[in-house]
Order: sequence, then structure tokens, then C-alpha cells
Amino acid sequence: MADELSRSGFIILLSLSDRPRHGLGVVEDIEERTLGAVKLGPGTLYGTLKRLVDLGLVRETDSPPDPANDDPRRRYYEVTPEGRRAVAEEAARMRQLVELAGAKQVLEA
Repeated sequence: MADELSRSGFIILLSLSDRPRHGLGVVEDIEERTLGAVKLGPGTLYGTLKRLVDLGLVRETDSPPDPANDDPRRRYYEVTPEGRRAVAEEAARMRQLVELAGAKQVLEA
């Protein structure tokens, strides 16, 4: 399934891998972790989330991770076991490519 992951799908799965989040929480997490290098607009975010849900890699949660800080309008998402496998497979594939790039001396020291 990992070969079906887009760049945005991969980074959304990474964001959700440590805990469930709502859409804006995903965007904020990604921007923070990439130091602003990756920004997802609403169309990309929600289009990709829908695709990930359709693929069975993400699901909506039944309850918010922090009920005291909940807004009933928010929809929360979490990674499924299949999503965890897919993101791990994609990360391993990327690691192999980075190792190849290093062996070919195309990475700056």
C-alpha cells in the first residue's frame, strides 16, 4: 500500500503517528516539525485525509484526545494499523534511497 502514498499522505501519516489530531492540528504539527518548510492548504489536507480514510490508512476517532480542550465542530483522525505499516514501509523505502544518494555522493557533507 505504501506505493500509493503521496508526499502529503506520507507527512500526514507521520503527523498522526504519535497521536490523533484534528485538521488544523495536523497542519500546525507539520509546519512546526518542518520549520515551516512544508505547508498544507485546506484543499490538500482534507483531500488527502479523505483519500487516506478511503484507503483504510486513517480513520475518524470516536472521541477527542483531550475532551477538556475539544470543539464539537472538529473532526479528529488517527492512523490505523494498516496506516502504520504503510508509513513504516514508505520511510524504509526513503531511507534506502537516501543511502543510495549518499553512496553516489550526491548529498552535501
